[in-house]
Amino acid sequence: MTTATPLALSFATPLWLLALLAIPLALLLLYGARRRRTAYAVRFPAAASLALAAGAAAPWRRHVPTALALAAIAALAFALARPQRTVAVPVEGASIVLVTDHSGSMSATDVEPDRLSAAEAAAETFLDKLPKATRVGVVAYSDGPDGTLAPTTDRTRVRQTIEAQDAVGATATGEALQVALDTLAPNGRSAKPASAIVLLSDGKTTTGRDPVGVAQIAKKLRIPIYTVALGTADATIPNPVSPLSPPIAVPPDPETLRQIADVSGGRAFTSGDAGQLRSIYSTLGSRLATKHEQREVTSAFAAAALILLLGAGMLSIPRVGRLP
Repeated sequence: MTTATPLALSFATPLWLLALLAIPLALLLLYGARRRRTAYAVRFPAAASLALAAGAAAPWRRHVPTALALAAIAALAFALARPQRTVAVPVEGASIVLVTDHSGSMSATDVEPDRLSAAEAAAETFLDKLPKATRVGVVAYSDGPDGTLAPTTDRTRVRQTIEAQDAVGATATGEALQVALDTLAPNGRSAKPASAIVLLSDGKTTTGRDPVGVAQIAKKLRIPIYTVALGTADATIPNPVSPLSPPIAVPPDPETLRQIADVSGGRAFTSGDAGQLRSIYSTLGSRLATKHEQREVTSAFAAAALILLLGAGMLSIPRVGRLP
């Protein structure tokens, strides 16, 4: 089912908004008319007693029909200006591939509870933000792509693929990106504009092809790559050779990831904590699978004007036998 999220209101014919000037003009005319009635009113000594006997309404109630009539004028002016609501609607046929690094450096605990767990939680946030019709694929990698899933609307399979990763091995980012491209653009044919790749990595490429070269191919195929560099500069992991050996530094590589994003036409992000990572993925989930459209809502304002006019008439005729 297609859903739409309201974002803003604009007008196709804004000159009709000048009709709102009729409201202060009407107030001035009404004020002048009441001043004239007061000036020429005939004083009657028993007027107060007659008002009580007739059960006169509270003074504020006399102004309700007038207020409703003025509100109807405002609603009608907005309707004539043809209001349009800007909404975010799902992109039909959108396909996104999550490329997730689970090399040994993803076991670092500089991002709580550790990089890999934070990445998995952020991916859950990403999936929650996507419309159900958006197809999502996964390419998990370390020494090479070792966990792949073609784009699908089955969120359970996507989550299972993401959660099946263990932090081990080297970093073959270029190989993983190439698999993602082959998934979105079989036979090297240009993909639909709604296709994109989201790459999360925490370190430099240590094996396989150059990821920047793959990004150049992605640009030709019109597939932007959005990159997220995860981790902090002073992060380390225990030395796998010996517990007594010095720990191994595992800083992220935001420079290369930014270059990948720039070359492909995407955007680069960096994250040093789990909360920021979830925020980034939430933003990407909303941005990649939706587009902005203008939808006219004139009928709503016209209906409001009619209801307000009817209300003003119903409240004024029984009291004084005339419209406000």
